Amino acid sequence: MTTDPFALAEASAAALRGQTGAESFDAAVVLGSGWLAAADALGTTVAEISLADLGGFAQPSVKGHAPSVRYIRMGKLHILAYLGRIHLYEGHDPNAVTHGVRTAVAAGCRTIVLTNAAGGINPAFGVGQPVLVSDHINLTGRSPLTGPLPPQVPSRFTDLTEVYSGRLRAMARELDPALPEGVYAGLPGPHFETPAEIRMLRTAGADLVGMSTVMEAIAARHLGAEVLGISLVTNPAAGLSQEPIDHKDVLAAAREPAARVGSLLAELLPRG
Repeated sequence: MTTDPFALAEASAAALRGQTGAESFDAAVVLGSGWLAAADALGTTVAEISLADLGGFAQPSVKGHAPSVRYIRMGKLHILAYLGRIHLYEGHDPNAVTHGVRTAVAAGCRTIVLTNAAGGINPAFGVGQPVLVSDHINLTGRSPLTGPLPPQVPSRFTDLTEVYSGRLRAMARELDPALPEGVYAGLPGPHFETPAEIRMLRTAGADLVGMSTVMEAIAARHLGAEVLGISLVTNPAAGLSQEPIDHKDVLAAAREPAARVGSLLAELLPRG
């Protein structure tokens, strides 16, 4: 069996086409913790497929992440919605973490929407606030572009000057002018950050903090896809509230605003 992550993605994409009957897909949405309501708002579900049936996918082990992908019709668009993701902190390497995104691109997707639940560092962002990710700070110490790369893929030296599409962010703000933008700091987790770490991140220019997204964004840009990142602030970051941070509260805080963002994406993606 091949260990080439790009060949594995091609094989999963072929399985996806075979199980859905769709020849190609237009966009993929990766859902973060508590974001399931967004998938329900995107459009008509044609099929929901277990990731185990597609090959190459590790199974999510974190509550709030389902091991399946939906094929959604949105007018003429064919959309993939991953109902969960895996993380570095679950013991996976960057290639496993980015397999869903690479599979989506191999299946034809040119737009990748990455969502996440995030801690709010910027005091202007209250709990429940959706924030467009304008940039990220990768503090995981990892990259999906290390190690051997097959000759047919683009150079590993990917330009990340504009990881998150300014065009897509502008379109989102046209639909909802109140949407703010912010810089997302990606840390490895799984523990939440210390107050000292949050003070450091704030000094470095971060507005949001989480444990996902950056690997997938790098992998998508490497393959030429356009990326839209959206964070939901589900809790104040460490040291900014007297309340302890709990993953159950993160899931609860995401449900209602995730549905609103799903409706926004249902308007935005057909314009793209």
